[in-house]
Amino acid sequence: MEILSIVLQSLLVLYFLFSGVSKTIGVKYWVDIFNEIKLPQWFRAVTGVGQLVGAVVLIIGYWVPEAVVWAGVWLGINMIVACLAHVRVKDPIGKTMPAVVFLAIITVLVIINADVLVGSLS
Repeated sequence: MEILSIVLQSLLVLYFLFSGVSKTIGVKYWVDIFNEIKLPQWFRAVTGVGQLVGAVVLIIGYWVPEAVVWAGVWLGINMIVACLAHVRVKDPIGKTMPAVVFLAIITVLVIINADVLVGSLS
């Protein structure tokens, strides 16, 4: 399970670093998406910074395993909000699926690493 965890963690680090930077600097693709889902552009920037924070905490998780769970919860909330935003404007399933897929990956990562967090709390 440790290998699966590292693979998922690395995939999420790459995605959220790329996505967070793209949102924060205002890449046209993300500007257009936030316009389509009727969210203000300041929320795009805040979302990007939040994703960068999550990615950094995931990176810390390579050395501090408990951080993986906390980053997963943080990024999971981010993806739940993304799913809800797409549903709110009745986006087709194809536009909502990336958020759903990343939420699923995050959920698996959190479940795999939950015992690490429980062990550190007791």
